[in-house]
Amino acid sequence: MNPNKVHRSRKYHKILRRMQSRLWLVFGVVCVLFVVLIIRLMYIEYSSGEKYEKIVLSQQGYANEIIPFQRGDIVDRKGTVLATSVDVYNVVLDCKVLNQYPDMVDSTIDAVTEYFPEITKDQIKEALSDRKDSQYEVLLKKVDNDTKEAFELMADEDANKEKIKGIWFEKEYMRSYPYGTLGASLIGYCSNGNTGALGIESQYNGELNGANGRRYGYYGDNNSIENTVIQPEDGKTVVSTIDVNVQSIVEQEILNWNEAHKGEGSDGSLNTACIVMNPSNGEVLAMASYPGFDLNNPRDLSTRFTPEQLQTMPEEQQVDELSKLWTNFCVSSTYEPGSTFKPFTVAIGLENGNINGDETYMCDGKEVVSGHEIHCVNRDGHGILTVEGSLMESCNDALMQMAAAIGADTFSDYQSVFGFGQKTTIDLPNEASTKDLIYTKEELRNIDSNLATNSFGQNFNVTMIQLASSYCSLINGGNLYKPHVVEATLDQSNNKASGNNDVVLKKTVSTDVSDMVKKYMLHTVTDGTAKGVQVEGYNIGGKTGTAEKLPREHGNYLVSFIGFAPYNNPQLVIYTIIDQPNVEDQAHSSYAQEITKNILDQILPYLNIDRVEEDVVQE
Repeated sequence: MNPNKVHRSRKYHKILRRMQSRLWLVFGVVCVLFVVLIIRLMYIEYSSGEKYEKIVLSQQGYANEIIPFQRGDIVDRKGTVLATSVDVYNVVLDCKVLNQYPDMVDSTIDAVTEYFPEITKDQIKEALSDRKDSQYEVLLKKVDNDTKEAFELMADEDANKEKIKGIWFEKEYMRSYPYGTLGASLIGYCSNGNTGALGIESQYNGELNGANGRRYGYYGDNNSIENTVIQPEDGKTVVSTIDVNVQSIVEQEILNWNEAHKGEGSDGSLNTACIVMNPSNGEVLAMASYPGFDLNNPRDLSTRFTPEQLQTMPEEQQVDELSKLWTNFCVSSTYEPGSTFKPFTVAIGLENGNINGDETYMCDGKEVVSGHEIHCVNRDGHGILTVEGSLMESCNDALMQMAAAIGADTFSDYQSVFGFGQKTTIDLPNEASTKDLIYTKEELRNIDSNLATNSFGQNFNVTMIQLASSYCSLINGGNLYKPHVVEATLDQSNNKASGNNDVVLKKTVSTDVSDMVKKYMLHTVTDGTAKGVQVEGYNIGGKTGTAEKLPREHGNYLVSFIGFAPYNNPQLVIYTIIDQPNVEDQAHSSYAQEITKNILDQILPYLNIDRVEEDVVQE
């Protein structure tokens, strides 16, 4: 063999072995690197997988839709719906989709503008041109379900399936009030979607609202989507203590009186209001104030002003007028109660033992207190009156003498016992405070005229709900209940989620004193100043009120009546106020009695309150 060839062969094999070794080395390094990479990926997946998954998913087509919750209903005590949320829809244009089908643009525009005349062709064309890739252009809001379904039926027809693209509907809810103006300031309304304003809507906003749901998923290559849905949690139903029929009767009689006493360019009164309560538990059956407003259009002033007046009315004045309309007089306004407070003065004297009911008082038409002549309603005097007769004739003179016997300290203490100067904490917003609108013990003690005028309800302020609640305690045996307008809240299965129990805040008077005051007020209706509220077949007790407003010399009055029925087993308390009746001579409680009688004529039979054989209880 040629030595040169052998040498070359050996050299070749040596090089080959060297190359194989290097290949195995490279292969080994690659395997090690591959194992390291796998380990690293496993570590990343374990430690940061969620982070990178979000990054990847964020770069994919993503479908995300909020499913709105339905705000809970407000119903009356028998389940009649007072406020509800109804389905409405936004008409939405997907510009990106429609621009992909240029031959369908005109037919889609024609169909949309035909079914939704509020949408213009230019509106759609502008969106398609200026915002080509937008997938969410709201063309119209709050379309009703019938119109939406009619469009969808048309679009689903075989002849139209290839003519309409890029239109879809977004579901929302709109608050609706089936009875319009009924209980307006009591129920309240919603602003900015699901934000309660005024009344129960505001006070129970948290319970009425729920939580939105969500539908989401990821678009694949074939534009299909796999949905994941989190269902919304709807709001709770709020069951009020209101009886819609009692509320309707009260509001109608208030309206009737004001319509009958309207003048040119003026209402029948500045304010008229009425509360009907159950004295045995503090439930409010009706709460109405005039003037009112339409809950479905709460900012509408056209019912109170002409178009010409509204056109020239400054914005600040319009806001002020709306504020007046929205005010719940029964809760948010204060005033001097007048003679409806006199039963409380009598009750204080009887409870404390300063009077026993057998006293007599000489009324000569006035009392001179701290050098001031404070007159009785009868300037000529009532003559000699008993305690009962003092209430029956509404004698200021006799009440001032009782207050002097009671004393400033005791009088002040019992005002606090009855809750005057304090909030009732009723479950409604904007309850007015009277803390600074009532005399302190020192002010009553140091100025005799303060005590004298307070005895018959002047020179201090109350709210209607405050006086009505306190009055309930006078005729129910002495239990001062916390007033409330909501009985319970119910979940979606109509199970009770929460409730307002009948809460006794304090004891005001004994049963014996309560019985005596009830008898006095019964005779005030049968033989005294409140004869105008008598209803055939029922024994009714009550007290009239006539309070001269400040400034005294202007001749403006707030007239009222507060009463209960039936005498032997009080099942309702009614309190009616007319603030500045539009009449020449305002100082007559007969106007409030007229409204009250018309209400009682209807609600006493409706509430199944038994008639009695005799109209007068024999003593």
